[in-house]
Amino acid sequence: MAIYFSSENIKFDLRGKLKVKKWITDLIKAQNKKVGDISYLFCDDAYLIEVNRTYLDHDTYTDIITFDYVEGDTISGDILISVERVKENAQLFNTTFDQELHRVIIHGVLHLLGQGDKTEAEAAQMRKKEEAALALWNTMN
Repeated sequence: MAIYFSSENIKFDLRGKLKVKKWITDLIKAQNKKVGDISYLFCDDAYLIEVNRTYLDHDTYTDIITFDYVEGDTISGDILISVERVKENAQLFNTTFDQELHRVIIHGVLHLLGQGDKTEAEAAQMRKKEEAALALWNTMN
């Protein structure tokens, strides 16, 4: 069981992989869950919208798509992240690329842990959990 990082259609290498893996692992274990296989794929908008159209029947750009393979208490899944969307959203939300990237990285994990974001109430809860996770990340630096 492990956490993997790769890229498709772009050249992208996540900085601080070991620390990110520890952060994700700590968050999952804090929920009394086990880390299964979690794969992150960093890509461009073109790749992610094609996945969105093909597998989810959505024709919109997005920063992240999470495929949930959770079984019982073992957290597993594929998390696809558009680096282009993250860059654009960082500017839009007046934050750094790294802060926005970490928010999106943990957003996918929160989905795997069962947190939705379809309703306003779910989205508000998701934001609170993202902020708590980012606070933990900032203490690791």
